[in-house]
Amino acid sequence: MHQVQSFAEGAWVAPGAGARPIASAITGDVIAEAGNDTLDVQAMRGFARDVGGPALRAMTFHDRARMLKALALHIKAHRQTLYDLSFDTGATQADHLIDVDGGIGTMLVYAAKGRREMPDAEVYLDGPPEQLGRTGQFMGRHICTPLQGVALHVNAFNFPVWGMLEKLTPTLLAGMPAIIKPATATSYVTESCVRLMIESGLLPDGALQLIAGRVGDVLDHMDCQDVVTFTGSADTGLLLRSTPNLLANAVRFTAEQDSLNASVLGPDAGAGTPEFDLFIKEAGREMTAKAGQKCTAIRRIMVPEDQVDATIEALCARLAKVRVGDPRADGTTMGALVSGAQKNDVLDKVAMIGAEAEQVFGNLDTFAMADSKGAFLPPMLFHCSDPDKASLVHDVEAFGPVSTIMPYRDINHAAELLNRGKGSLVASIITRDADVARHMTMGSAAFHGRLYFNNRDSMTEATGHGAPMPHMVHGGPGRAGGGEELGGIRAVTHYMQRTAIQGSPDILSAIGGQWVPGAREATDKPHSFTRPFDDLAIGDTLYSPARQVTLDDIENFAHFTGDTFYAHMDDAAARANPFFPGRVAHGYLLLSFAAGLFVQPDPGPVLANTGLDALRFLKPVAPGDSIKVRLTVKAKTPRNQDYGEVRWHVTLTNQDDDPVAEYELLTMNA
Repeated sequence: MHQVQSFAEGAWVAPGAGARPIASAITGDVIAEAGNDTLDVQAMRGFARDVGGPALRAMTFHDRARMLKALALHIKAHRQTLYDLSFDTGATQADHLIDVDGGIGTMLVYAAKGRREMPDAEVYLDGPPEQLGRTGQFMGRHICTPLQGVALHVNAFNFPVWGMLEKLTPTLLAGMPAIIKPATATSYVTESCVRLMIESGLLPDGALQLIAGRVGDVLDHMDCQDVVTFTGSADTGLLLRSTPNLLANAVRFTAEQDSLNASVLGPDAGAGTPEFDLFIKEAGREMTAKAGQKCTAIRRIMVPEDQVDATIEALCARLAKVRVGDPRADGTTMGALVSGAQKNDVLDKVAMIGAEAEQVFGNLDTFAMADSKGAFLPPMLFHCSDPDKASLVHDVEAFGPVSTIMPYRDINHAAELLNRGKGSLVASIITRDADVARHMTMGSAAFHGRLYFNNRDSMTEATGHGAPMPHMVHGGPGRAGGGEELGGIRAVTHYMQRTAIQGSPDILSAIGGQWVPGAREATDKPHSFTRPFDDLAIGDTLYSPARQVTLDDIENFAHFTGDTFYAHMDDAAARANPFFPGRVAHGYLLLSFAAGLFVQPDPGPVLANTGLDALRFLKPVAPGDSIKVRLTVKAKTPRNQDYGEVRWHVTLTNQDDDPVAEYELLTMNA
């Protein structure tokens, strides 16, 4: 029998007092035990704060992103171990791809985003500087820095790998240590994944700890520097978030709870259309993937009144092809629920739903696996003919392969039924009608964390109703917990403190590691384009000589490019425009002249111009005006050992020193 160990203060701790047996979902036999009521959870919290936190905060975002990529690749190289263990949770090989590979993929996405969207620094800048004084010598800016506590992640049983990694990854990227508390029923899979990460040697001491068992009184000692996240039932979420100490100390608490997610068949997507076939495919898949044990699974299926019979017939035909059995066996397409207790809970909820709806598929009396000791159930489909009078179908969730079809009269009625779920993680609308999509968005977006639209145009690339993507937020209002996870870098900032800093441009530049207009400039160095990446410093500035813009310049540029817009070629028409004094230079002519003024032509460390951002034309330039350039190193980002990205702040001014254009130039420098 496997002993699921905790990992506390840098050591593995075997189960002890309070250990609980864990049964195989396939056979019902006890295969493991987990739990230890004697764990010193307060010492674990202290170890995370005193050892793990400082080590992580000493790294930059890019350091931590590289660490995450290496961790993901290490887990990927050993994922067969996780696959083999996961069969006993009732999951099929297809389910493993959602959980194990999905977790690895999430980690890789964040590793890439950390390198691409965050600085190689310890401070994350949230938005541009704000000028707070008249002359620009008193500025403000928002920054994010890592919280100095620990994140406690309390996870659900259904995704022992993905559920852990989708929370752990942004936590570590932010620079915060974590304590993982998995659900006992599948904790042996989580333990194996944590072992892989610890044994890789890639994590600093104290960055990751594991509680296999109860969390003890740790919630009673957390403070404003800590974070608690939870995935699971609404009842447990309410119990945790109501901890007096969490309320008294305003401890950050994020819940992602099970919800009554729904899918809507658009009025344009009747039987015989590609959208109808797609709708049936998605509904069938969401009922049976992970045996319906997904927080995003479709629990309510809403179709136009005249499509009810066709939907029941088509979905029953699809469900009839599902083969329930041992997930290790060839041909099995749906495995078992995670435990006998979970199976009994689903049957209790099915009985409640059956009081308001007719069961149209999934006869328990003729179910082939009815005599198995494992936690097997068939897919069960219900039809509620009057969803307006019903209440249980909008309130009771059977966390298994169970869903209910219900009719709607019109699109307003469909939105009303969606919202009766009282807040959901996701709703899908299968339609090709853009007006329907917009109407449903305006009517129901406030009740959902995600709206998933799909049709024949997007279905070959669409990821599916039930697949939270790391790029997009995952969470929802109301019953869904009111929390938010994932969503790209948004998730990283959940483990950081946003702080408004105010001061002079020099102070803001020093704190943020990025030059702010008005800060000191270094103008006494060799030409910026002659110096390699490592020799450039924030604030290094080049002032160019002036160049006059002539009428011949404007006409030559117009004929050469084909841009003969009237403001450049017709003086009378230009003067009729309130923005122009007469004929003016092309904006892109000014950019070209600017490059000619600041570029050093000889071969050197500047490898490529990769683009420009935030371009603004501020004042027209007329024939006879002169322009000059200020080129300042705004920020530097290493990309690899050979080159890095330099972000230059570029300002063009005229003969009166009035700004005429401003932008940020990006180059790759050796």
